[in-house]
Amino acid sequence: MTTDQVTLLGTKGGPAIRPETRMPTSVLVELDGFTLLVDAGLGVSRAVCDAGVALTDLDAILITHLHSDHYLELGPLLHTAWTAGLNKPVPIYGPKGLDHYWAGFLNSMSFDVELRLRDEGRPALEPLAQLHVMQPGVMELGPLKVTTIRNVHPPISDSFALRFDGAEHSVVLSGDTAPIPEMVELAKNADLLVHEAMLSAGIDALCARVGNGDDRLRIHLERSHTPAAEAGHIATEAGVTRLALNHLVPCDDPNFTEDHWRAETSRTWSGPLFIGTDGLKIPL
Repeated sequence: MTTDQVTLLGTKGGPAIRPETRMPTSVLVELDGFTLLVDAGLGVSRAVCDAGVALTDLDAILITHLHSDHYLELGPLLHTAWTAGLNKPVPIYGPKGLDHYWAGFLNSMSFDVELRLRDEGRPALEPLAQLHVMQPGVMELGPLKVTTIRNVHPPISDSFALRFDGAEHSVVLSGDTAPIPEMVELAKNADLLVHEAMLSAGIDALCARVGNGDDRLRIHLERSHTPAAEAGHIATEAGVTRLALNHLVPCDDPNFTEDHWRAETSRTWSGPLFIGTDGLKIPL
């Protein structure tokens, strides 16, 4: 019997990694025997395997938007799955432009891919990725109903939040977004809302630590992400059963601990709360 669960594979907001930090964004959703990967940040291939799922067993992949921390390792993941025995097409849904990334990846790896085709008898890699342009709306994906809305993540316009409804459970992933009222309707009565979150008090230190940006980084963070208390407010208004904070900004500053995240979120949310850590499994 399969277990409905969500695994937060990578929980760091942003693409940079440093010693002892979390890895960038990816989420594994297992519902009704169907296994979806949402986003493919750096480290995702290892994280999927560490979650007990073979790369060849992914039923579909969805990419919420084209920031590098959400799709940097998509090509390497597919290539690695191919070398591990992948021989069936994988549906991949993402914003317009993902095909350009895939073509570029194949071009960059053409020597290796062509060699393995000749030398090892592998199937063609390119058609194993069945690319579809993600649009707002409702679709059936395997046994699941998938509802997609655009969120607000400037300057990117094609950025999406997702709801997955199975026979018994429902999961909502906010993607990267500023707080929006449409998220309340999308998440209405869901079993789990996984919402990105930011600690506003930690932004000064984060911007100073980056070292090679300017004030535009702060402007982006403040207009494109959701303060933790706002994520709690959305969860309360939507009447979700549980809330998990993900894509944490900042997540690698020793001056801000889980206690800070809980204190900020508890201002607006009194239900079960998970503060994202890499590999965290949340049964539904």
